[in-house]
Amino acid sequence: MGPPLTELVKRCYEGNSLNGIIFGKIKDEINPSSLKAFTEIAYRCLKRNREERPLMKEVVRMLEIAFRYQSNDTIPSQSKGGLWTPQKQGNQSRAPEIDIMELESLFSTASVFTHIHKDNDTPHSENLKPENIDLVHPERASNCEIMLGKMKIPLPDIINAILALDPSALNLDQVDNLIKFCPTEKEMEMIKSYTGDKKMLGQCEQFFLQCANIPRIETKLRVFAFKISFMSRVNNFRDTLNTINEATREIKESTDLAKIMQTIVKMGNTLNGGTESSGRFRLDSFNQLGEKRSTNNKITLLHFLCKVVAEQTPELLDFDKDLIHLQAAYRYKIQTKILSEGMHALFKGVERVQQEFDASVNDGRYQEVLQNFLDSANAQLQTLSSFYSNVGRYIDSLPLYFGEDPSRCPWEQVISTLVRFIEMFKRAHDQNKAWAD
Repeated sequence: MGPPLTELVKRCYEGNSLNGIIFGKIKDEINPSSLKAFTEIAYRCLKRNREERPLMKEVVRMLEIAFRYQSNDTIPSQSKGGLWTPQKQGNQSRAPEIDIMELESLFSTASVFTHIHKDNDTPHSENLKPENIDLVHPERASNCEIMLGKMKIPLPDIINAILALDPSALNLDQVDNLIKFCPTEKEMEMIKSYTGDKKMLGQCEQFFLQCANIPRIETKLRVFAFKISFMSRVNNFRDTLNTINEATREIKESTDLAKIMQTIVKMGNTLNGGTESSGRFRLDSFNQLGEKRSTNNKITLLHFLCKVVAEQTPELLDFDKDLIHLQAAYRYKIQTKILSEGMHALFKGVERVQQEFDASVNDGRYQEVLQNFLDSANAQLQTLSSFYSNVGRYIDSLPLYFGEDPSRCPWEQVISTLVRFIEMFKRAHDQNKAWAD
C-alpha cells in the first residue's frame, strides 16, 4: 500500500516531479502558469502547522490567478477599437504574457482585477470575500502586521500572555516590539469609535482593538519587559560587583606587584638624589617610566627596570599572573558612575511596578502576579544594595592604595593605568631580549 495521497502530493511537489501524478489530459490542456499557481497554493494548504497554512482570502486570490492564466483573460476586452480590444494575430507580434503573481506582489493589483471582474459582471466575483477594512496608516499597519506575523502566536494568546506576565509565552524582544507598535491614544479612540463591522478590520486594527480594551496597556507591556529582564540585570550587576571586588583584592594583595612598585620607587629616589624613605609610589610613576630616556637616547627607564628585574628577580617578570580579574575589569569597561546609574534604574523599575500594582486593584490574577514579582524583586534588591554599598567602599580603597585621591582618580582609571603598564612592561622586556640577541 502506497503513501497517503496528501503525502504523495507533497513529496512530488518538493521533488519537482508533479508531472508524474497529473492525468495526461489535464497536463496537456492546463496552462503551465495556471498549474504553477494552483499547485503552490495547494501545497501550502497541506502544511501540518495551521499557522503556515494560508488564509481563505489568499486561497481565493491564488485560485483567481490560476483561473485567469487558464482562461487567458488577463486583460478583458471592452469597447471596440479601444486599448483593451484583442489584437489580430496576423503578422503583428503578440503582446508578452504577464506574470500575474509577480505583478500583484509588486503593485498590489488585486483591487484592479476585482474592479474589472465587477465591470464584467462575472458570476465568479460575487462569491469573493470582502476585503478587510484598514483604518491605520498603511505603512504603520504593514509593519505591525509583519511584527505580529513573525511572532507566529495567535492574537488572543498574545493578549493572555501580557495579562499573565508569562515569560514562557513571550520573550523580551517580542515584548519590546509590542511596545513599539502599541497604539497611541488617538489610534485607540479611532478604533473604538468605528461603527462598522469590527470583524472586517485588518490584522493591525484587530491588535489595536484588543489593546484598547486593556487599561494602561503600554504600562503593562513595560512592566512585562522589566519583569522578564530583571533577574538577568540583577545577575549581571552582581557579576560586575564580584569582578570589582576580586580585581581590587588581587591588586592590593599581590606581593609581586608590590615588589615591582618598590623597585620603581628606589629608581626614582636614586635619580632624584634622595633616599628610599624620601619618596613613595604614585600611580603616574607607571607612565613616567616610558617617557624618561637615557642620555644616549637608546633606552627608557622602563627598559632599565625590565633589565634589573630579569637579571636579579626573574620570577617577577610575570608579576601579573595573579591579577586574574584585572583584564576582565578592563575589558568590560566598568565605570563606577554607570554602576550607580544601573542600581538607580533597578530601583526605579521596581517603583514603576509598584505604581502599576496600586493601579490594578480590580485586575485579579494580574495583580496577584505583580505581587509575587514585587516580593521577589524587593528581596533581591535589598541584598544587592547591601553588596553594592560594601563594594563602593572597597572601590575607593584602590586609588588610596596608590596614593591617589578617589575623587580625582577613580577606580577605573587605576585599572586602565595598570593594564597599560603591564603591556608596556612586556613589550620593553621583549625588546631587551631582541637587542641582546
